[in-house]
Amino acid sequence: MSLFSGIRRGFLPALLGIACLTAGLGGCVNQGEYDRLYETNRGLTDRNATLQRERDDALAARDMTRQQLAKTEAALAALQAQNDELMRRMRESGLSLADLEARLKGLSVSPLDADTDALLRELAAQYPDLLKYDDARGMLRFASDLTFASGSDQIQPQAQAAIAALAGILKNPVTAKYEVIVVGHTDAQRISANTAKRFPTNVHLSAGRAISVRAALVGDGVVPGKMQVAGWGEFRPLVPNTSSGNTPQNRRVEIYLMLPKNPTDITTMNESVPSDSGPTTAAPNRSSPPARAPEITK
Repeated sequence: MSLFSGIRRGFLPALLGIACLTAGLGGCVNQGEYDRLYETNRGLTDRNATLQRERDDALAARDMTRQQLAKTEAALAALQAQNDELMRRMRESGLSLADLEARLKGLSVSPLDADTDALLRELAAQYPDLLKYDDARGMLRFASDLTFASGSDQIQPQAQAAIAALAGILKNPVTAKYEVIVVGHTDAQRISANTAKRFPTNVHLSAGRAISVRAALVGDGVVPGKMQVAGWGEFRPLVPNTSSGNTPQNRRVEIYLMLPKNPTDITTMNESVPSDSGPTTAAPNRSSPPARAPEITK
């Protein structure tokens, strides 16, 4: 029995007893005083019940907060594990974030030769809704909303023809001296729960889209050694993001044509990886790049 529950049983009779004693020869309290004491007792009882409910609600809220904290910590641990796995794969592939970022900083000025410039201008004119060409930077910009569905890295049919046409340009001898960097960007909208199953962050989504464009170009015959990919996520917007983060201009894939820093790379980056044709007794060609290890399906 709680303290306040005991009041109901003991407090009122005690008050009445005290009232009778102090009344002396005048007798016990009258009906009005009794009613007032009764109401006081009932108020205390109601207050006791209210405090008990508030205590129970506070305990339930505390337990819910602890459960939510545990879920959040588990989600963070899972994201950290995914990030560690991505970093491990990058290291195994010989990629360096620092090197890539240093190269991307130099993308602001890279004018192209007249023949390549003309080819890219013509391509952008053929697909005015999908493509924009920046001749000062040697860059084509694909509008992501026309290239991909929301939260997806699968290229939509209306963009496949433009990518195939770009592949034709990259296979042209006039562009053989350029390497290609494919960079994905998103807006600042939060990743949905469904999209997060494959892409935990906007950086993952932007990189996945860049990889899809590169894969399409390779599928259309562009030599893989010419291209690398990157994903900035929401961190390099073209225009300020809105309060909701939904800014279509910032959702894009940019493709840069650049001269390699090392001129000798022009030869090797345009060579296809030789296929495995069985054992041979010929001496290895030391001037060619080593054959790529077999791909591992993950």
